[in-house]
Amino acid sequence: MVRPLAVLLLTAALAVFGIGCGNSPSTHATIAIRYSQFVTEAITVPVGVPVTITLRNDDPIDHEWIVGPPEVHERHRTGTEAVHDEVPTEVTIPALSARETTLTFERAGEYAFICHLPGHEAYGMVGRLRVLEP
Repeated sequence: MVRPLAVLLLTAALAVFGIGCGNSPSTHATIAIRYSQFVTEAITVPVGVPVTITLRNDDPIDHEWIVGPPEVHERHRTGTEAVHDEVPTEVTIPALSARETTLTFERAGEYAFICHLPGHEAYGMVGRLRVLEP
């Protein structure tokens, strides 16, 4: 028999770490970064609803989080923007810090999120964001 307190604690832990967002849409998610990897590799959000994403960088180096369709990533692979702080889908996360961004996806679909700093994508710093109809 599972105790109610244990279920409550497990649910809280999953919410804090952004776990469990893989299949059911969420209006808040945390994407953790550690050892130049997105620890949270996939999240699911609802279409047409503002979603707040906390990007937590536990590494001693900077990273970035760029989410969008293939053409966005192609532009950033050869881009020259050193810092991203004005577009909600393009965020620089300084070393050992967290940033928050809020965005609304108007269409269902699947998008990649990638760190395009030199060598990071090749190292595997890639994740997936699914946008589902409610």
